[in-house]
Amino acid sequence: MFIQTETTPNPNSLKFLPGKNVSLIGPIEITEISKTDNELIRNILSINGVKGIFLSSDFISVNKQHDFEWEDLKHIIISFINDYFDKGHDNVISEMDEKRDFDTSTVEGKIIKILETKIRPAVARDGGDIKFKEFRDGIVLVELQGACSGCPSAALTLKQGVQNLLCHYIPEVKEVEAI
Repeated sequence: MFIQTETTPNPNSLKFLPGKNVSLIGPIEITEISKTDNELIRNILSINGVKGIFLSSDFISVNKQHDFEWEDLKHIIISFINDYFDKGHDNVISEMDEKRDFDTSTVEGKIIKILETKIRPAVARDGGDIKFKEFRDGIVLVELQGACSGCPSAALTLKQGVQNLLCHYIPEVKEVEAI
């Protein structure tokens, strides 16, 4: 099995593309080994220097501590991924996600729909995710995950990309902030 890697805008995050399904439940971030029983996730999180894992439909994004080099971590991660799929696993996370319907009669529903349909797919291409947390007093609070968490260009993307798009479509939105 050939695992491809892809850089992200965050130098401390690297995408691993196994060529197989990864998460069937949608994007998910795991940063604590105690929060999962999955063998692959636990193995990767046990590597010294790894801070977290972000799983999407077809890739695994791994975040490392800034004082570690990818050349020291990459081959171990690839080995764990190969071993996992060589054991016959078809995916990493297998519970099916239910189809989401958006209540676009509310401002929050409109925000979530735009995040889900226009912004999340673009952010996922860079190895990350963005999740709606709250809308209050014209301010949208979002959580950045995966490669987006701690990315040097995340603030620029948030203001020039996400905020501009949401303000354009939803006049009630005045600002977007990451928590």
